[in-house]
Amino acid sequence: MELIDQLANLASRAQKQISHIQTEEATKTALVMPFINALGYNVFDPTEVVPEFICDIGTKKGEKIDYAIMRDGKPIILFECKHVGGDLNINHASQLFRYFHVTEARIAILTNGIHYKLFTDLEQPNKMDERPFMEFDLFNFQENDVAEIKKLSKLDFKMEDMLFAAYNLKYMRAFKKYFEEQFNQPSADFIHFVSKQIYDGTLTPKLKEQFSVLVHRSFHQFLNDKITMRLRSAMLDTSGSVLTQEIPVAPAPENLPTASLPETSEKEIETTVEETEGFMIVRAILRKSVAVSRVVMRDVQSYCGILLDDNNRKPICRLHFNGSKKFVTVFDVEGGERVDITSLDNLYELASRIRNAVQRYETKGQEVSAV
Repeated sequence: MELIDQLANLASRAQKQISHIQTEEATKTALVMPFINALGYNVFDPTEVVPEFICDIGTKKGEKIDYAIMRDGKPIILFECKHVGGDLNINHASQLFRYFHVTEARIAILTNGIHYKLFTDLEQPNKMDERPFMEFDLFNFQENDVAEIKKLSKLDFKMEDMLFAAYNLKYMRAFKKYFEEQFNQPSADFIHFVSKQIYDGTLTPKLKEQFSVLVHRSFHQFLNDKITMRLRSAMLDTSGSVLTQEIPVAPAPENLPTASLPETSEKEIETTVEETEGFMIVRAILRKSVAVSRVVMRDVQSYCGILLDDNNRKPICRLHFNGSKKFVTVFDVEGGERVDITSLDNLYELASRIRNAVQRYETKGQEVSAV
């Protein structure tokens, strides 16, 4: 079984078990050991995985790290575990810091069984960095995340390759954070830099103010166009023709000077980036249940509907993201049920219910065919 499938299965089990996991030991048994096992290490072989790994440090004797992954009798990866609801603040990783310094391990992982923070020593040799080079969320991961985690596996682990990947991931995280900041609110320096690539004249205060609005809006429009193109590509049916569903462009950013933005009708239906991302998440959840071309988005003024077979009688869920409080209506029961959410990540927690909604229609269809 592929690693991505093993992790998906683990995530599914974890969602059912998490309310019953009351201790750190239960977290290790139910979540962390299966994770290590998914990486190809035999958790019952002490030559590969050593629980309660002991390494005396100066005057401190008998201190233990939760797990050490071994190769050729030496630790290569260290795990420190917290309770499933535990905080993964770096201040709670003192043992990892100490063990990292005195062992030959170059990879350290702080986890609560759901969230994994990966550290190495990119800033100072033999001293664990305070910031992780990667974070992995068992309830919210993509294929590229699994590709990076796979480099920790027994078959693929190579220290030099792992450290090179850690270096790249560290700076990619920093770049992505910077891009996110500029996407949300471009800084004066960023606006100046971009403007000078386009405009050769003198940037007067008035021009800077105008360009500030245009750069912000162009940034959003650029990303929107990319998402739309990807969705149109994904919605090609087997014959190669594009489904007739329209994907409206998301609105311009809020809180910009109104004089700089075109007026729009109050009745115009606008699909936001958040709604589009929600639709993509629902499709990803259902990719193994039905052909993704059957999962269709239809936006209306009060909500963004996601239907099976573009059929109003087969609603899967509705995304209510336009109000001050976001919620989703899931149709795994007759008439649907409201579920309040705080972020798009919560959609993954509804994965089983979303799949059940589709299964209801598929089961009904089979019953009709049988009749």
